Amino acid sequence: MIKRIKSLTNTEDKKRLLSNFFSLSILQGANYILPLITLPYLVRVLGVEYFGLLAFANATIAYFNILTDYGFNLTATREISIHRDNKVKVTEIFSSVMTIKVILMFVSFLLLTILVFSFEKFHKDALVYFLTFGTVVGQVLFPVWFFQGMEKMKYITYLNILAKSIFTVAIFIFVTKQSDFWIVPLLTSIGFIIAGIWSLYLVRKEFGIQFTWQKTEHLKFYTAKAHSVFGSTVLSTIISSFSVLMLGFFSTNYNVGIYSAIEKIAKAILSISNMSTQALYPFISKKMKYSNVEGIYFLKNIFKYEFGFFLVVTIVLSLCGDSLLRVLYGTTVSQHANLLTLLLIWVLLCVINKYLGNLYLFSLGYFNLYLKDLFIASLLAGTAYIILIPSMVMYGIVYGMIIGELVLLIGMIFHIRKLNKKVK
Repeated sequence: MIKRIKSLTNTEDKKRLLSNFFSLSILQGANYILPLITLPYLVRVLGVEYFGLLAFANATIAYFNILTDYGFNLTATREISIHRDNKVKVTEIFSSVMTIKVILMFVSFLLLTILVFSFEKFHKDALVYFLTFGTVVGQVLFPVWFFQGMEKMKYITYLNILAKSIFTVAIFIFVTKQSDFWIVPLLTSIGFIIAGIWSLYLVRKEFGIQFTWQKTEHLKFYTAKAHSVFGSTVLSTIISSFSVLMLGFFSTNYNVGIYSAIEKIAKAILSISNMSTQALYPFISKKMKYSNVEGIYFLKNIFKYEFGFFLVVTIVLSLCGDSLLRVLYGTTVSQHANLLTLLLIWVLLCVINKYLGNLYLFSLGYFNLYLKDLFIASLLAGTAYIILIPSMVMYGIVYGMIIGELVLLIGMIFHIRKLNKKVK
């Protein structure tokens, strides 16, 4: 056992990987755990319906976050990790990606404005949607992909936690009654924006990277490079987040509130897998570049431990789901404990798919292959939502999500086996 622990830090690369994993764990953990701290409080103070409104607004704005990310969290991370010793190239990548993201942010704001003033469902709560959009501004300013690629996550971890912790505490201070619901997205957005501004200061101070205007051909190049990943992100969101929008249109904010409260727990658990994926991606990308065999062997070993961990978590939480939900949210939500069990099964499938897709196919450059599988999975998941949500409401969402992830898993296994046969 001691030898295995020592083997995790027997090279500089592994030490850097472990450091980045813990930094990302703290960073992403804060992004999910801090909201979970306020969650029971908000459900009780605002009520399920207003909590559902905020969840619906977040699900809507999530699409603008995807548009502004545009797949750069994978492609730009990979480019930075490969060229991190070339300051001129890193400056080009950083400046190009930031320019594209800012342009996409203004496009997103224009689209949101059109959406809000075109539909009564959005128009009547316009303030909530515009305040929630502040999280898009914060994410555009916060170049997580840069720090991941440089494998120096510790620089922005503690700052991000400090900024968001302050505004998490502020929710308990300023949100005291139902009519204060609009303060929640305001405080959340301010936390994101402050963390983003400070992270840009660190890019300049710690790495000496200054923003410079780039040629149009550079912008086109990096946009084209991220195109396939952007498509896959949109499609994967159809499986995981489009469901909340569908529920909001087919049902009530009350049902959205109950579903979102339970989903937050599952997604907080899934965030652990997201952390390891983010930490591993630049490391695996570089390793695969020099030795596919070594990279695949490393992935298999890590996967065994991670999947085992999530399997245990799924079993434990499924057994005590009713008690957990009653403690967190009260009896109204705890009546839907079966929903948590189904969501945890979905989490297990997501963990497998992240390894096969994000870490295996992406690190080898098979973006389009993954996109094909994801397109079919998203199409079937979307169809399932339309058929199941009107009759099964919240449960229709989860069945649709599970169907999508299963189809994606089958498709990737099929293509990976074909690729392995070609290599042999």
